[in-house]
Amino acid sequence: MFSRKPESDMSNFDQQKPITKTTSKAIGGQPAPSGGMGSMGGPAPGQGGLSPGVAQPAYATKPQAFRGPDRMAPSIIGEDLTVSGNVLSRGEVQVDGQIQGDVHCSSLIVGEKAQITGGIVAEDVVVRGQVMGSIRGNRVTLQASSHVEGDVFHKSLAIEQGAFFEGKSRRSDDPIATAPKLEGLSSQSPHAAE
Repeated sequence: MFSRKPESDMSNFDQQKPITKTTSKAIGGQPAPSGGMGSMGGPAPGQGGLSPGVAQPAYATKPQAFRGPDRMAPSIIGEDLTVSGNVLSRGEVQVDGQIQGDVHCSSLIVGEKAQITGGIVAEDVVVRGQVMGSIRGNRVTLQASSHVEGDVFHKSLAIEQGAFFEGKSRRSDDPIATAPKLEGLSSQSPHAAE
């Protein structure tokens, strides 16, 4: 007699009313403003968003690094990969496996299970794993799980409690400029384009 309408029927989806009440909070723990906002948190139809005299919140604009099509995805060396030789990149490199050679890139993240035996040259270096060799970078961070045996040449150095560091720390205004050059790096240098 009675036929039940299936709950997953989406035939009248376009005719459903939009949700108008939100309970989420904006960054900073303050309630999101409800005036002039549509159902999904964006400007209501017919309104141009934020008014000209109101400052935009910090999260409303993307940082410069994430703008434009020239932002490259990081190159990832997985846990099951061992590289014997030098690694050269103009972008970010994330190492979770093993490298037996030097690494030259713009940004390097050494994962907790990673092992690098060789020198590192990068603008930003974050070490969570093991490095046996020198590190040259403007900003170097040795996190609590890191194990570093080698000298660190840096503009800025942060060492978390629990990190193992055996070597010399040398501050330099330009630690990358004094780094030894790898063959084939002159035309592909991450710093040549700057």
